[in-house]
Formats: sequence, C-alpha cells, structure tokens
Amino acid sequence: MSHHDPNAPRTSPEAVDNPPHESRSAAVDAFIAIASDPALTEDLALAFLKQSDLPTQALDRLSRNRGIMKSRKVKLALVEHPRTPRHISVPMVRHLFTFDLMQVALTPIVPADIKMAAEESLINRLERLSQGERLTLAHRASGRVAAALLLDPEPRVIHAALENSRLTEAAVIKALMRRDAPAAFVSAVCHHSRWSPRREVRITLLRNEKTPLARAVEFARSLPPALAREILQGSHLPVAVKSSLLKDVCGKDVYGSDTPVRRR
Repeated sequence: MSHHDPNAPRTSPEAVDNPPHESRSAAVDAFIAIASDPALTEDLALAFLKQSDLPTQALDRLSRNRGIMKSRKVKLALVEHPRTPRHISVPMVRHLFTFDLMQVALTPIVPADIKMAAEESLINRLERLSQGERLTLAHRASGRVAAALLLDPEPRVIHAALENSRLTEAAVIKALMRRDAPAAFVSAVCHHSRWSPRREVRITLLRNEKTPLARAVEFARSLPPALAREILQGSHLPVAVKSSLLKDVCGKDVYGSDTPVRRR
C-alpha cells in the first residue's frame, strides 16, 4: 500500500485546466507552425481544422498558406470553423462553389452572419445558374434561398421550392405580395396541398390579381363574409372578378343592396 508524501508538490485543478502561460504560448506557436507549413497536405489540414479550439492566429496563418488554400475542401472547412476571424471567412464565402455555399448556410455550427453571407451569395448568383442547379437548390437549400426561388421563371423550380421543408409561411406570403410574382407561382400556391388551406395565405391570394377565379371563389367562401368583403374591396383582382365574388359571398353586392357594385 503506497503512502502519500506530504512533501510532494501538489497540482491544483486550476493548474490542470489552465496550463502555465508558457505552455499555452508554445501550443499556439505549434499550431501556427503547422498552419504555415508549405508542405501541409489536404488530409492533414482537414484533420487540423476539425479541432474546435484552434487559436485565431493559426487560422489566420492557414488562410495565407497559398499551397493548401487551393483546396476546395480546406477552404470550405476554414469558412465553417467557428473561430475563423470574420475578415477572413466573409470575403472567402463569395468564392465558394454553389453547393458549398448551400452547405455553409445549412451547417448548425456556422455563425449566423456567415450563413447569411452564404445565402446572399447564392441568391445573387441564381440568375447565372443552370435550371438543374436551381432545381437542386429549390429542393435542398435554406428557407431563404427557397423563398428567392419562388420567383423563378421555371415552374418546376417553383414547385420544388414550395416543397422545401425549410420554407416558411411568412416567406410564401411575402412573395405573393410582390407585384412581379409570376402567375405560375400564384397558381402553384392556389393548388398546393400544404399552402392553399392556410387562412393567411388565402387572404393574400384574394388580394393578388393573378389568382384564378375558381380558386378565388373557393377562398372567399371559406372566410366570414365581413372579412371577405373587406379583403376584396382592397384587392388587386380585376373589378369584374371582385364584383362577382362580392355578390357570391355577400348575398347581393358589397353593400347588401341591389345597386351595382362600385369600386371605392
């Protein structure tokens, strides 16, 4: 049985958790040396970037290691690292490949402002992407990117964006309120099993001039007559369509009399 030597030096828990300044400094120097190594391989750099507690000095040095920064995977991992300084990650985001940008925007540990920068870069390049790329983004990208694709000229892309599980009701309503909302988008929402039953979506569709008459009749009938009347009076639907709807949902006409319906 061993006995504790009362004269032996004792190590406090604080000393274990907080090594002396010299040790921390040596560790930082070692990280910087690895990051600066011109012979650093892609595999080693990716393993290096998996460490969440890397000092910012090392990440800064890695970003200036020209040889390794030619690697697409290393560039992406550096942008995604939670401790990469903003002055490095934000400009770098703009040069990522399209689907790497999508990944950055969807990665939980990536800071919110970097995700937003990735989404903005994606949205800014949508017009230059092929239909196939836009279709993939519509299916898989963040809700903000899917919302931008609701205004796409291609109906297939619009339908895919409406199916995106990250798309919000607020984004759909905001797109419907735009005067340049494509007729294909308005029609798709009118017939969509997820979006068309929603009360606020129906109200917005009743205000949209491109909503087909048959659907407008259905939506107007689903609302209390007083609410339907209020919405229709401020709607952008053609005057003849509004008059027909008002007579349908309110009995006779907008004022409950036999006089012709007039636009206020």
